[in-house]
Amino acid sequence: MPAHRSKSEKYDAAKQLRRDPYEVLGVSRNSTDQEIKSAYRKMALKYHPDKNANDPKAADMFKEVTFSYNILSDADKRHQYDTAGFEAVESESQELELDLSSLGAVNTMFAALFSKLGVPIKTTVSATVLEEALNGMVIIRPLPLGQPVFRKVEKQSAHFYSVTITEEEAQAGFVCRVQSSDKSKFKLLYFDQEENGGLSLALQEDSAKTGKVTSAGMYFLGFPVYRLDQTIISMAAAKDPDTSFFKKLDGFQPCEITELKAGTHVFAIYGDNFFKSVSYSIEALCAAPFTEEKENLRAVEAQILSKRVELSKFETEYREVLAQFTEMTNRYAQEMQAIDELLKQRNEIHASYTAAPPMKRSGSRSKNRSASKDENEDGRVRDKKSTTRDRPKKKKWYNIPLKVDKRKAC
Repeated sequence: MPAHRSKSEKYDAAKQLRRDPYEVLGVSRNSTDQEIKSAYRKMALKYHPDKNANDPKAADMFKEVTFSYNILSDADKRHQYDTAGFEAVESESQELELDLSSLGAVNTMFAALFSKLGVPIKTTVSATVLEEALNGMVIIRPLPLGQPVFRKVEKQSAHFYSVTITEEEAQAGFVCRVQSSDKSKFKLLYFDQEENGGLSLALQEDSAKTGKVTSAGMYFLGFPVYRLDQTIISMAAAKDPDTSFFKKLDGFQPCEITELKAGTHVFAIYGDNFFKSVSYSIEALCAAPFTEEKENLRAVEAQILSKRVELSKFETEYREVLAQFTEMTNRYAQEMQAIDELLKQRNEIHASYTAAPPMKRSGSRSKNRSASKDENEDGRVRDKKSTTRDRPKKKKWYNIPLKVDKRKAC
């Protein structure tokens, strides 16, 4: 009969069976973030539980793919793994991307509640939507340049649009922007066109609050344009609110696709609300009339990159000063306590210089007893006086009033 293994032994055995995340996703160690993301989406779609019901091997593979992606998609965890392997990665803290379409009503309500409370919830595009796009089973509507379109998409559903650009427009640059006036959550998606006519997800931009609206955009301007991943900021704030400021620019990463070629390109709007549909406007623009804005964007993002380097140095200085401040605060409290103790000892020594016998301190109980005794005696005296005053006077026999009729003679 085989010996029963403890939980720790099972955990160690599971760690030994773990495969290299790069091997799981089928990418090299110098792969870009976009290549890792594309590989993950293809494999997640292949092994998704919705497509492989009652298949435990596919479920295990889906978990392994998700676990590997959670390591390689995070810059810090990827560096930790490259340096020291799985031992440097905290597996319990891995954030999973939720497919809201596969959640039940109760789980969706809990996820929405946690999101309202500020807990970062990462969501992914529904496997059904990605599968339909890959099989070429989606309706694609044309999106003319410079003409915004206003529509409403249901939750965990997508609207697909095609945009055709010329060679001149491709060289000048292309921008696709989406806004939601009711501050709904959505994803802006860009698809590569496969040889079989299907569509595979290549880029994804989550909406973010900008003033009174939520918005997302993709900018293909011929030079690296950066995107700000809000989920990294939210997760940093949830883990360590005091130092989340220094992680504010960690999600500032370059978009791998810097320009589009002439031809037809496909974008999609994915409704990412928990319960309600998403009202949005989508607009495709040629960047030719926006020469000044293009240069301003390049200059501002260069300043942000410089500020990110400065912020990293400032974090080191801040932590050193904070450690010194904590040390000084602790010393301050210790010195105050030591001084108070010494002054107390000094007063006791001063008080010992006397030939008089030490004064006996009457206890509080005896004081209370004597005080209550005095009060009782005073009360008795008062009661005695009051009873004496209130007692009616007895009439004496010779004070009996006699009626005399003065009109009659005696």
